[in-house]
Amino acid sequence: MPQKKKNIAIIGSGLVGSLLAIYLRKHGHDITVFDRRPDIRNIIFSGRSINLAMSNRGWTALKEVGIEEEIRKIGIPLDKRAMHVVGQPEYYQKYGKEGEAIWSISRGVLNKKMIDLAENAGVNFRFNEKVWDVDLPEAKIYTGETEKSEWKSYQYDIIFGCDGAFSRVRHKMQRRSRFDYSQDFIDVGYKELTIPANADGSYKLDKNSFHIWPRGKFMLIAMPNLDGSFTCTLFMPFEGEVSFDNINTKPQAQEFFTTYFPNVMQVIDDLLEDFFKNPTSAMVTMKCYPWTYWDKVALVGDSAHAIVPFYGQGMNAGFEDIYVLNQLIEKHSNDWETIFMEYQRSRKPNADAIAELSYRNFMEMSSKTADPSFLLQKKIEKRFAAKYPNKWIPAYSRVTFSDRPYSEALAIGDAQEELMQEVMQMPNITTVWDSKAVEEKILSLLDK
Repeated sequence: MPQKKKNIAIIGSGLVGSLLAIYLRKHGHDITVFDRRPDIRNIIFSGRSINLAMSNRGWTALKEVGIEEEIRKIGIPLDKRAMHVVGQPEYYQKYGKEGEAIWSISRGVLNKKMIDLAENAGVNFRFNEKVWDVDLPEAKIYTGETEKSEWKSYQYDIIFGCDGAFSRVRHKMQRRSRFDYSQDFIDVGYKELTIPANADGSYKLDKNSFHIWPRGKFMLIAMPNLDGSFTCTLFMPFEGEVSFDNINTKPQAQEFFTTYFPNVMQVIDDLLEDFFKNPTSAMVTMKCYPWTYWDKVALVGDSAHAIVPFYGQGMNAGFEDIYVLNQLIEKHSNDWETIFMEYQRSRKPNADAIAELSYRNFMEMSSKTADPSFLLQKKIEKRFAAKYPNKWIPAYSRVTFSDRPYSEALAIGDAQEELMQEVMQMPNITTVWDSKAVEEKILSLLDK
């Protein structure tokens, strides 16, 4: 049964808002997207955009709506990590099986493309229009220049909040009784830096790798852009011995990069300029529930579940929200109350799971990747997985190269970790790690 045409407002023209608009247009609805910011297509970036890692879940959502191939043109596949550990030559870790890769895409380039595609589909965008209030039962929004100025009101059938971690729509929902909400900032911030292309436009580092410089409590990562440059992100504590607070002058910054990142020294001038020009941004995990109000309002993406970026799943999780929502629309047709109830019930446990996995991955990427015991454990897992691919799928592959629920990846990952702790206690594990005995031990534990 086709959907009855609805007049729908989407608050937020970011990646999730623009993709949702494309999906809902396909069902024949009238869509207006409001954004407090100017049109991203007319502005130059301010250095706050971590490059995105598009993986299976994101591609599945794009494919369903017919835009996957358009977006692949603006991405670069990365099939491995390049590890830059102090005192060791650079070495590579393959991500998954042959042909499995994550894709590096510039957030700005992708967002501009998505808005173009949404406009071509007939979506109406209203930029520089700030939403100050939402009447939930009436599905009305109020916009104006400032909070104190005169407001205009707009009446809709349905409102979607896609306005990020500090969502106005969610803020209104928070005032309702029995609305659960928590936010948790980590004490690490990030700053975007750039490694420019060589004079001939070629890449200074391996183009098809996700580059990591793990340094304990802080780390640098780099992802390639189409123009030969790399977008780098420095993750570091706000305060403490080695921290953003303690680097205030050019000589201090020069010493920091020289000490910890010697192999990026050929671009030190660019790094120093970016370091003092670009903002230091915070990272938050935000959880809430419920995500919907009657058949009138729903939160999608970061406005429902903001996570830290260490699994590269923020955008992928938001796109998967839309994919699941669309399946429910096709199943329940015009029963929006049921669509919304099933949507939040289905997605909430998975949002909580990827929040937990992302936080843990930060601990892993920054400190454990240089820990010999951790590296040995990973070697044992990798060897076993290669030999018994049906018995052992690493948590990373379950999250990144699969469409199975995040909650399942978390639960199986926890069980695998418990099992491996027992294996790591075996006598002389450092010398017998690649023996038949270790293999049989894992098999026996899996059969329990």
